[in-house]
Amino acid sequence: MIGSHESVRSISRATASLLPALAGKLLSQRYDLVVVGFYGYLLLPVVRMLTRKPILFDAFVSNYDTLCFDRQVVKPASLSGKAIYHFDRLICRWANHLLLDTPQHAAYFVDTFNLAAARVSSVPVGCNEEIFYKRPAVPRRDKTIVLHYSTFLPLHGVDVILQAADRLRSVPVHFRLIGDGPLHAAMLALAETLKLTNVEFLPPVPLANLAEEIASAQICLGGHFGSSDKSQRVVPGKIYQMMAMQRAIIAADSPANRALLRHGASALLSPAGDPHPLAAAILQLHEDPPYCDALAAAAYQVFLEKCSEQVIGAKVGEVIATMLA
Repeated sequence: MIGSHESVRSISRATASLLPALAGKLLSQRYDLVVVGFYGYLLLPVVRMLTRKPILFDAFVSNYDTLCFDRQVVKPASLSGKAIYHFDRLICRWANHLLLDTPQHAAYFVDTFNLAAARVSSVPVGCNEEIFYKRPAVPRRDKTIVLHYSTFLPLHGVDVILQAADRLRSVPVHFRLIGDGPLHAAMLALAETLKLTNVEFLPPVPLANLAEEIASAQICLGGHFGSSDKSQRVVPGKIYQMMAMQRAIIAADSPANRALLRHGASALLSPAGDPHPLAAAILQLHEDPPYCDALAAAAYQVFLEKCSEQVIGAKVGEVIATMLA
């Protein structure tokens, strides 16, 4: 998690441990192109210093956007905020080409850091298909299971989910919320204030167990249900995982999600920040299991067509071919 002291130390240690082997490989010059993956902001200056070969950088997130706007750790106009902005801008300019997860996010980088649009490409995040893959639907029993997992950040909008649960307390629907993070304690307190008996908080689980949780749910909440600017231009990674496992998805009605999913056809899209339509969407899928299954099947087809490892590999291959040409 960018911004926490422990995560900064962890990233710094990982970067330092890579440097000796990285320097040796870069100085050998036995390559045509260097790919710097996530989180490569600290590695890229070393790569640029040691090679003149083209660099493809999977930027994925902006430190400036994350720390100044999404998490509001520092103010954009402060000395720290300006330093973070110029750091991001410099790193982006040192790379020959950038990868972002959506066209909206790519446009943000182009506009914010004054980059040439031709130097930025959007490629879906996708997921690990050895872990997240299509599984048989779970028979419905006495309750419909609604699943959400996150790191409890503001953009995830867990408060919106809890308020939707409050509106569905008389319906046999059970919410499983998995994860931990900055707002976890506050969300526990909100659930206590609302006296929710249809919500269960669970600690983070390994990816393999997370896939089992998705497989056990009838409805998956993809988010992001918070109303930040960033939430409008990214597709949550969990959505790809849910699509790959052929589950019915309710996601936020954002430009990024609309570019991937069609409301009513491959998912239900609910306005961010508003629990009323979210509760209505959950109730609709709870009351109409065949439609729920049809949405899940359509989401899986979209995944195969737009987000699979095969599709992503082909897209990255095209970017690399263009760079080398």
